[in-house]
Amino acid sequence: MITLKEVKNKKDLKAFVKFPFTLYKDCEYWTPPIISQEMNTFNKNENPVFQDAEAQLFLAYKNNAIVGRIAAITNNLEIEDQNIKKMRFGWFDFIDDLEVSKILLDKVAEIGKSKNLEYTEGPVGFSNLDKVGVMTEGFDSTAPMVTWYNHAYYVKHYEAAGYEIEKSYSESRFPFENVKPEFFKKAQELIKRRYQLTALKFTKTSEVMPYVDKMFDLFNASYASLSSFVAINDIQKAYFKKKFISFVNPEYIKFVVDKNDELVGFAIVMPAFTTALKKMNGKLFPFGFRHILNAKKNSKDVIFYLIGIHPDYQNKGVHAVIFNEYYETFKEKGIQTCFRTPELEDNHAIHQIWKHFDPVVYKRRKTYKKLL
Repeated sequence: MITLKEVKNKKDLKAFVKFPFTLYKDCEYWTPPIISQEMNTFNKNENPVFQDAEAQLFLAYKNNAIVGRIAAITNNLEIEDQNIKKMRFGWFDFIDDLEVSKILLDKVAEIGKSKNLEYTEGPVGFSNLDKVGVMTEGFDSTAPMVTWYNHAYYVKHYEAAGYEIEKSYSESRFPFENVKPEFFKKAQELIKRRYQLTALKFTKTSEVMPYVDKMFDLFNASYASLSSFVAINDIQKAYFKKKFISFVNPEYIKFVVDKNDELVGFAIVMPAFTTALKKMNGKLFPFGFRHILNAKKNSKDVIFYLIGIHPDYQNKGVHAVIFNEYYETFKEKGIQTCFRTPELEDNHAIHQIWKHFDPVVYKRRKTYKKLL
C-alpha cells in the first residue's frame, strides 16, 4: 500500500531533499545537489519566490520506506498577472512503480482543481532560472548541476498517467577547438563601432555587482516572449545575486554596454562543478568548499548558463562581441569543452547563435501537460 505524507517540518524536508541520494546511489551519471542549498530553496524565510508562489511537498511511502517525492507549485504572478491557470510540479522522483507516480501526480491534480486551475505541467521549478524537464535522451551522460537527471523509466510513467508532451528542450556541447575566431573577430569590431558598444571585463566579483540588477532587467526583457516566462522581481534579484554570482568566476561574466553605459547584452558562464559535486556528495562541510573552489579555478569544462540580448539589439550581431570576449578568456584558461543548458527546441534564434561552433545535441528533455 502506498501512502502520502506532506512535508511539514525540517526532518521531513531533509528526507525529501535526500531521497534522490538513495534512488541514484548506483548511477554514475547522476550529480548530487548541495543539500543545504536544496533545503534553502524550500525555506520561506530564505527564498523570496514564496512572496509570489506556494509549494506543497509530498513524500510517498511503501513498507515504511520513501519511494517517491513531488513538489506541487503555484506561481501567483503567472496565474494572476498572466492569466495562465497552470499547476506546476517539480522535484518529481520515484521508483519504477506506476502506483507510486500515479498517487503523487493525482495529489498535484487535486490541488490544482481546488485552486480552479486548468492544467498541470512539469517537471518545472518556480521560475525560468530553475531546473526544467524530464530527460528523454542522454541517460549515459553526466548531468550538470543546473539540470535534473532521471532514470529512463520516468517517461513511461508520464504516458501511463495520461500526460502529453508540452515543451521540448535540447542540451548540446562542443569542443572549444570548434570555435573559429574568424567567424566573429572582424564582425565584432565593426558592430562595436557601428553601435558605439563596449565590452566590459571583470576580475573581481565586486566589479560585477553594480550591473547585476540591470542584467536581470535585461533577462526579463530578452526572454519575455518565450513560453511560460515569469519575470524576476526586485526581491528575487537580490536572492539570485547572492545564490549564483559568487559561484561564477568574474571573468566568466560578460556585459556589453552602449555609449550611455546601458546594458544591451550579457552572458554568464559557469565552471563545470560536476566532479566537485560528486566528491562532495551533497555536503559543503567540512571539505566541500575545497572541491568547489578547485573546480572554480581549474575546471576545463564550462557551461553557458544564460545569454541575453536587448530586443532593440537582437539580430545585430551583439553576440559576436560576447563570443570574442569568451574566446580570449577560454584560450587563456585552456578550456576544452563548452556545454549549453536546456534550450527550447523552437527557440530558433538561440540555435542560430551557436551554429558556427558545430554543437552536438547530447541530451533531450520534455515537460508534460495534462488538463484538469
